[in-house]
Amino acid sequence: MIGAALGALLSHWTRRPFQLLTLVIGLATATALWSGVQAINAQARQSYADAANRLGEADLPVIEARGGGDLAQARFIALRRAGWQVAPIIEGQLASGDTAILLIGIDPLSMPPGRLPGGAGFGAEPGAGLDADFLAPPGVLLTGPETASQLEGALPVPVRAAEGMAEGRAYADIGIAQRLLNRPGRIDRMLVTGPGSLGAPSLERIAPDLAQRRPSGEDDALGRLTDSFHLNLTAFGLLAFAVGLFIVRGAIGLAFEQRRPVFRTLRALGVSRNALLGLLAAELAALALVSGAAGMGLGYLLAGLLLPDVAATLRGLYGAQVEGALSIRPAWWLAGLAIALAGTALAAAGSFWQVARLPLLAPAQPRAWALASRKLLRGQQLAALALAAAAIALALWGSGLIAGFALLGAALLAAALLLPSILQGALALGARTARGVVQDWFWADTRQQVPGLSLALMALLLALSANIGVGTMVSSFRLTFTGWLDQRLAAELYVTAPDAETAARMREYLAPRTGAILPIVQAEARIDGQPGAIYGVADHATYRRNWPLLGSVPGVWDRIAAGGSVLINEQLSRRAGLVPGDKIDLPGGRFNIAGIYSDYGNPAPQVMMGLTRFESEFPEVPQLRFALRVPPEAAADLARALRAQFGLGDDAVVDQAAVKALSLAIFERTFTVTAALNVLTLSVAGLAILTSLLTLGTMRLPQLAPVWSLGLTRARLARLELTRAILLAAITFLAAVPTGLLLAWVLLSIINVEAFGWRLPMHVFPGDWLRLGVLSLLAAALASLWPSIRIARTPPSDLLKVFANER
Repeated sequence: MIGAALGALLSHWTRRPFQLLTLVIGLATATALWSGVQAINAQARQSYADAANRLGEADLPVIEARGGGDLAQARFIALRRAGWQVAPIIEGQLASGDTAILLIGIDPLSMPPGRLPGGAGFGAEPGAGLDADFLAPPGVLLTGPETASQLEGALPVPVRAAEGMAEGRAYADIGIAQRLLNRPGRIDRMLVTGPGSLGAPSLERIAPDLAQRRPSGEDDALGRLTDSFHLNLTAFGLLAFAVGLFIVRGAIGLAFEQRRPVFRTLRALGVSRNALLGLLAAELAALALVSGAAGMGLGYLLAGLLLPDVAATLRGLYGAQVEGALSIRPAWWLAGLAIALAGTALAAAGSFWQVARLPLLAPAQPRAWALASRKLLRGQQLAALALAAAAIALALWGSGLIAGFALLGAALLAAALLLPSILQGALALGARTARGVVQDWFWADTRQQVPGLSLALMALLLALSANIGVGTMVSSFRLTFTGWLDQRLAAELYVTAPDAETAARMREYLAPRTGAILPIVQAEARIDGQPGAIYGVADHATYRRNWPLLGSVPGVWDRIAAGGSVLINEQLSRRAGLVPGDKIDLPGGRFNIAGIYSDYGNPAPQVMMGLTRFESEFPEVPQLRFALRVPPEAAADLARALRAQFGLGDDAVVDQAAVKALSLAIFERTFTVTAALNVLTLSVAGLAILTSLLTLGTMRLPQLAPVWSLGLTRARLARLELTRAILLAAITFLAAVPTGLLLAWVLLSIINVEAFGWRLPMHVFPGDWLRLGVLSLLAAALASLWPSIRIARTPPSDLLKVFANER
């Protein structure tokens, strides 16, 4: 009996292969969009973890210069002779043609064997000893296989591939790395590899200009910096998955509705309710696994296409090294299949509930799927109002990231559930403009089709809302970021000296050649119980005119120059609940807060005080970095002169215009990723409309045949179908604009603030809405083109058969 029942259920798909294809495509695309985004995020986070754990730095204290900058290698020698167990590290970007890698130089003799890349022996078995080629001239660069093939023959040092090493990163003996990076005798930091000798002096006594930074659970700045980017990608992936589920829900609902007579017959023949539900669950589980597997493959391809742009964005914006090649782990596959099963279960829940409540002698006549009961519409309205009330309550009284996401989900779901009512109301208003019988029928027939198309139109609403919301957020970010760059990078040149002696000579050299030399100094400190930074700022018109303040007291810059007041960043203000006029405890005393400044992308607390007060509180911090005010046309010549005069590397002299151009170019690559996801979600929504229209097309012959018999040609019916689809898409787009703006507001004003402590101002871009509206109408027209052609080509005999089987 069970085998026969299963065969009867599966025969539905063999008789309607297009429905099966719709279900598979809908679930596969939903899974692909979700899993592709998750694969990108997982790859990036794994790269962060690899970077944090390279050479075991994640759990080793680090010694570095208090004011930033690099160190003389002699400092390492002095500490070793004093009894400190330290190992020097130098790293920098090494470019060769179109390939750029992160080169890390180490001293394998002072590094514990277990901390060497790949383990003791650089990839050999533990205890096998060091690689002789690594130590002996001319040395060797060790990197991943793909990077090694790209660098082969391009460098004066042999390159060797080592299994297990991350791509885009190479290791060399520190002497080789110094030569390749053109930084002889310099290092970036030292790792404290073990306890010092009993007589070793303290670091404060032998090197007061150095600071030891101990690892802690809070030292995850890179992950927190990039979390905003990954959060936005995840939100987009989740919305795209939801849009795809509307296709699945429509296909499953239609299949269950069409098989109601089969369910009744099977129950009458003795198949129990639980057995029937079990067979249906097994059927859908099998389809979900097949569709999920296909979706995972598509997701892998999608992630592979988008990952290079994402990697370039993260590398440029945050300095995060992300491998451009995708590595897939079993957990990713299992998670993708699990989300496919969960999505199918969610989409089929309502249909399963109807089957479970199906009376044994339920009438065999299937309901027309295109007709919706008023009870269901009222239920959707009540649910939408309840969700809207919950969203308002969360906006007013909720706090935390979970509340922000709950608000986002409640608002979007409420808008989707209200859409059928909005469509019915708009069509009722349109019916009042009808002139003639054909127009009356058009408006009435359109209202009748709304229930059957509601799921597809809800998918379109979510896709358009996501495009408007995320597009508004990204464009607001772009506009704010460019203005913020203009304010923060007001100086024409930024230069970093390798040591205090060179810095003094540079100041003498620059004095007659610049309009102002503004020191940039900072000291690490605990602020409000968290690790942060205190900056010293010179009293100069550059800051008075340009520094971006979100709020301040009168005479803010005079108060800063006087030394008794400070500026704090927005993150500290929101986290500690501080406003201008409050006081804050800092190393050196209690200060008044004179203002709050924007500090996008930085998760840590930050304070700025007057340079004179800073020098008195932190006299040990050397002044090695400077902002130079020079005529813009003289900046390039002065940069070249500084490099030649003091032997500075390219990264030690930064041109403001170059920084801005690079930053904006990186942002454009970010927008490329967003645009690709926008197109994909709209495509899925268009597919939902297409499948719904094709399905309704075969069920609407009883409604079309009488109109055709009264004189409307099949070609005119087809044009009316096309017009109907465009009209419904236009109304949906109008409903999506406020929904998308609400989504952008929640992302910018609630979720971003809760997650990262800073808020972006929201800007609106009507021109983008207009382009999106045209695109949505085009998608609806293309989706309805095939069903309209099918109506135009329907044989008259098929229309006449309707009257022979009139119900």
